[in-house]
Amino acid sequence: MATTRILVSWIGHTDLRAMAPSLSPGQMKKLASIVGDASVPKGGCGPLRTMLESQRFDEVHVLSNYPVWANRAYASWLGVKVTFHKVTIVNPTDYDSIFRVADAELKSITDGHSSQPTELVILLSPGTPAMAAVWVLLGRSKYPATFYQTFEGKAWETPVPFDLAVDLIPEVLREADAAFHHLAAYSPQEVEGFERIIGNSKAIRLAVGRARKAALRDVSVLLLGESGTGKELFARAIHTASRRKNGPFVVVNCAAIPRALLESEMFGHVKGAFTGAVSARDGAFKRADGGTLFLDEIGECDPAVQAKLLRVLQPHVNGASLCKREFQPVGASDSVTSDVRVIAATNRNLLQCVEEGEFREDLYYRLAVISIRLPPLRERKTDIPAIASTILAQINAAFEEQEPGYEHKHLSGSANRFVKRHDWPGNVRELANVLAQAAVMAAGQDLGAEDLATSLGEVPGGRQEGSLTQPLGDGFDLDKHLERIQAHYLRRAMEQAGGVKAQAARLLGIRNYQTLDAQLKRLKVDWRETP
Repeated sequence: MATTRILVSWIGHTDLRAMAPSLSPGQMKKLASIVGDASVPKGGCGPLRTMLESQRFDEVHVLSNYPVWANRAYASWLGVKVTFHKVTIVNPTDYDSIFRVADAELKSITDGHSSQPTELVILLSPGTPAMAAVWVLLGRSKYPATFYQTFEGKAWETPVPFDLAVDLIPEVLREADAAFHHLAAYSPQEVEGFERIIGNSKAIRLAVGRARKAALRDVSVLLLGESGTGKELFARAIHTASRRKNGPFVVVNCAAIPRALLESEMFGHVKGAFTGAVSARDGAFKRADGGTLFLDEIGECDPAVQAKLLRVLQPHVNGASLCKREFQPVGASDSVTSDVRVIAATNRNLLQCVEEGEFREDLYYRLAVISIRLPPLRERKTDIPAIASTILAQINAAFEEQEPGYEHKHLSGSANRFVKRHDWPGNVRELANVLAQAAVMAAGQDLGAEDLATSLGEVPGGRQEGSLTQPLGDGFDLDKHLERIQAHYLRRAMEQAGGVKAQAARLLGIRNYQTLDAQLKRLKVDWRETP
């Protein structure tokens, strides 16, 4: 029986840039919005085509995080049959997510040839250093493979000794990490514009470092994070740290405005455009002229508004500003322009929404020129006491103004240990609610762990799942308490996995996703619910 030779590779910016001369002007603009500089790379063909021109393969499998139109255009340019595997990689340096994706795709590919002899070949050149490192680890362990590299039109086999894979790959990963260490070099208090962000953990330093870099350029930014992680605070900091700091900062909460009025809120309207439009009104894009427009909860926009946003965010050419926006107010026949930098935010997994047809893929890539993930409190435990102390000081000041003679509350040692131990699924918003209730209800000046635990059970949503200090007796029900704890971790796993049940089951140590699905239904867990 003949051996089936299979090539597996990522596709990278260099591969897409190589096909640029074959594209139409419209496609060139779309390509430039993805890869930036669309100039043809040295060598002309890019890694993947170079490989295919030097070697023969029976099957070619390409893992891609790019839009579908780009994959199709690239396949047409290659002129050979290619199987694209559309995958989701938010951070191309996140080894865990890269490993999960690569492992799953290699398993799918090799399982389909379990009854016949195969030769698996992995091309290391496209993608990030982290992607290449993961290929080496998988190709020298679970999926024995031959490795190739390409450079300037040439391809060659790259033997990787087992000792190198086992002993030196961790060093490669650490060196790749080091490239980003400069982003975490400063605490927020040392970065102009970000002084209001509290904390000194590596997670928050890295987020601030990326945001500081983003502030220097007039490009769109997408802030990703759970509810209560401070997305608007970060957006204001980016604005304050930018050259637009003296311009307006306009906020539009896409989830709080009725869908029928959202278009008018963003683009304005003329008098008589609809019932109730008794006078003309400028929209957010016009009000933000010369400054920044913050589109919060961008994932809640309906398809019609998404289409209009896509048009407004269309990059201009001929040397025009990246932030020049052209749009039509509702009911108007003429277009108006403004100079607006857009920062968007969401607590949803937008790439998952793209896969499910709920969010436009092209709009996602227009918004996410730079994406910044804001860490939840459970990933920055060392910051929580300082955040709690700052919030409590604000609460004390507000209560003192309302009530002369009010005695300021303070966090005891047990309270500080409590706030560090709890997961805070509602993040800063939940922490603030608990502290406010404890400040109102506690008898003494010192807030203890018991005061916070009692308040935790009273905040909206009743999130006391992580607490092991709930008072016993007086109606305490162990079964219901355990169910709340179980529901909490089910919800966390689903949020972390972006709704992929198989991945959530692995996070929880559950053998199969069917068992997880049954538990989600039994406990009526809505993982999309905002904490």
